[in-house]
Amino acid sequence: MFTSAPSTSAPSPAARLRGLRPDWLSDPKVWRTEVLAGLVVALALIPEAISFSIIAGVDPAIGLFASFTMAVTISVVGGRRAMISAATGAVALVIAPLNREHGLGHLIAAVILAGVFQIVLGALGVAKLMRFVPRSVMVGFVNSLAILIFMAQVPEMHDVPWPVYPLIAAGLALMVLTPKVTKVIPAPLASIVVLTAFTVAAGIAVPTVGDKGDLPSSLPVPGLPDVPFTLDTLTTIAPYALAMALVGLMESLMTAKLVDDITDTPSSKTRESIGQGIANIVTGFFGGMGGCAMIGQTMINVKVSGARTRLSTFLAGAFLMVLCVVFGPVVSDMPMAALVAVMVMVSFATFDWHSIAPKTLKRMPTGEIAVMAVTVVCVVATGNLAIGVVVGSVTAMVIFAKRVAHLADVTSVTDPDGATVVYYVTGELFFASSNDLVTQFHYATDPDRVVIDLTAAHIWDASSVAALDAIETKYARRGTTVEIIGLNDPSADLHGRLTGELTGGH
Repeated sequence: MFTSAPSTSAPSPAARLRGLRPDWLSDPKVWRTEVLAGLVVALALIPEAISFSIIAGVDPAIGLFASFTMAVTISVVGGRRAMISAATGAVALVIAPLNREHGLGHLIAAVILAGVFQIVLGALGVAKLMRFVPRSVMVGFVNSLAILIFMAQVPEMHDVPWPVYPLIAAGLALMVLTPKVTKVIPAPLASIVVLTAFTVAAGIAVPTVGDKGDLPSSLPVPGLPDVPFTLDTLTTIAPYALAMALVGLMESLMTAKLVDDITDTPSSKTRESIGQGIANIVTGFFGGMGGCAMIGQTMINVKVSGARTRLSTFLAGAFLMVLCVVFGPVVSDMPMAALVAVMVMVSFATFDWHSIAPKTLKRMPTGEIAVMAVTVVCVVATGNLAIGVVVGSVTAMVIFAKRVAHLADVTSVTDPDGATVVYYVTGELFFASSNDLVTQFHYATDPDRVVIDLTAAHIWDASSVAALDAIETKYARRGTTVEIIGLNDPSADLHGRLTGELTGGH
C-alpha cells in the first residue's frame, strides 16, 4: 500500500496573485480608511494648490492640474506609500521669477527639465546623502515644518469677519471630539462637512474656497510647452530647473524619512527620487507647475487619517479633479475656516513637543540643541525647508568635527638610556585634529631617535599625512631620525600614497 507524500509543489498562480494583492483589496476597513483619507486630502489640497498658483503667478487651474497629475503619478512610481505629492510653495517660490520674466511656456519647460534632473540624480544615488542628516536636524525639520504650517494659516485669520474665529474654534473642537464618538469617519472630514453645511444653511458670510480662484471645469490635456526648442531656451530654464529639482528632492526625501518613522515601515528613497522626476515630467506635459512631496497633506493622510497605502495617494489626486470638475460649486462654498482648523490641528500634531520639554533639554547635549535651533530658525526665516536642512547639517558636522578633534592625544615615553623617545598618538587624525599635532612634539630637546606609534590612531585625510610630514621635516633639520609604526592597513595605504607629495618631500 502506498501513501502519497505531502505536496511540495509551488503555490498556484492564483495563490501567488492573492499574496501580491494590496491590503485594501481584501480588507474593507483598510479600503474605507484609504478612501476617506484621500477625500480629506483632496479637500485640503484645493485651497493650497490655488494659493501656490498665486505665488507662482499662474492661473489657479495650473496648480490644481499639477496636484492632480503629481498625486496620481507618484502613487504608482513613488517609493514611499501613502505620501502625498502635489504643487508646493517651495517649488512655486523657485519658479515664480522664471514665469514672471519669460512666461508660462518657459515655466512648463523648466518643470519637465527638473524632472529629468531628478531622475538623473536619483539614479546617481543622491538619496544616500540622507544618511548624513542627523537626528537633531530631523527634529528641527519637523518642528519648523509645524511652525510653517501654522504661519501659513495666519493670513486666513487676519482682517476677516468675526464669525471666522468661532468657526475655527468649532472645527478644532469637532476634530478633538469626533474620534471619541466614531472612528469610521476621519475627524477632519467630519469637521469640514459640518462647518460647510452650517455656514451654507445659516447664510454666514465668511471667506470660502471659491474666493481663492476659479476651479477648472475640465480635465487637463497633454501637450508640449510653447517655447522655442533652442540652446538659448535651455540655458534660460536650466538654473531654475536644477534649483527646483534639488529643493523638490530635499523636501520629498525628508518627508519620506518622516513617514518611515511614523509608520515604522521602510521605503525606497532611490525609487522615490526617480519617481518624483517622472511625476514632474508627466505634470509638465499636462501643463502643470510641478511640485514635490507635501508635508502638511502627508501628515493629514498618514498621521491624522491613518492611511498607509498607495490608494489614498491616488484617490487624493483623483478626488481633487472630481471635486473641481463635478462638484465645483459645492467645493467653492466650503469655508476657509474649516480648512484652517484642519491645518492648525495638523501643525499641533506634527510638532515634536517632547523635543522642547525641559526634561529633554536638560539631558540633551548643547550641540544637539544648537543644531535643532539653527535648523528651525533658518527654515522659519527663509520659508525654505531645504535651506534649513542644509545649514543644520553643516552646523552638525562642524560641531562634530570640533568635538572629535579633542579626542586626538599625544603622550611620550623616553627610554631609560635616553637614546629614544616614543610618542603614542591616540584618536582620529583628520583636518581638525591634525592641525594641533605638529605642536605636541619637543623637537629641540628630543634625542636622536624618535618613534611615532600610531597603533591607537587612524589617519583619515591628506591633512593628517601633511602634518606627519611636517613633523618629520622639523626633526630632519636637527638630524633626528623619525620612525612611524603601528599604522593600520587603510592608514598605511593613505600615508604611503601621499607622504612626501604634499610638502615637497623631506
